[in-house]
Amino acid sequence: MMDDPAMDENSRLHLLSPRELEVLGLMADGRTNLAIARVLVLSCGAVEKHVANIFAKLELWPAPDDHRRVLAVLTYVRARELARLAS
Repeated sequence: MMDDPAMDENSRLHLLSPRELEVLGLMADGRTNLAIARVLVLSCGAVEKHVANIFAKLELWPAPDDHRRVLAVLTYVRARELARLAS
């Protein structure tokens, strides 16, 4: 049983730290960096660093036709759905 989307090695989410997964979860809830900073009691700079680490670990490099934040959230949501279906 795979309750944690981070356990799916195919999604690369297993590379994220617990804090990065927490940030990504809040991103998936539609939160801005400022809102994430307030919820987690972090500076905006710390959140920006976590988001940059998420993009790097998920291999979401800057591209003119892609929105990395959306792609990261889609990766998270798809992994959660797969975990739900597997349980």
